[in-house]
Amino acid sequence: MDTHNLIVMANRIGEFFVAQPDRDEALAGIAEHIRKFWVPRMRSEILAVLGTDAAAELDDVVVAALTTHRARLEPAPTRA
Repeated sequence: MDTHNLIVMANRIGEFFVAQPDRDEALAGIAEHIRKFWVPRMRSEILAVLGTDAAAELDDVVVAALTTHRARLEPAPTRA
């Protein structure tokens, strides 16, 4: 999937959850939504954006959610 589209989708999710009064709940909500509804490849791609120039396109709340909850979002290793 196109990285720009993933960024747009992640930011839209962030816009929804940022309205929650508790920031920690908002971050957890963003991460949980991505974990539940994005396929592993999409999650890997958005996590790979962190630390690159493209990360500047992510809203701060999305970066915080991805960083804080990275372990929950990383796809499980495939078994051989």
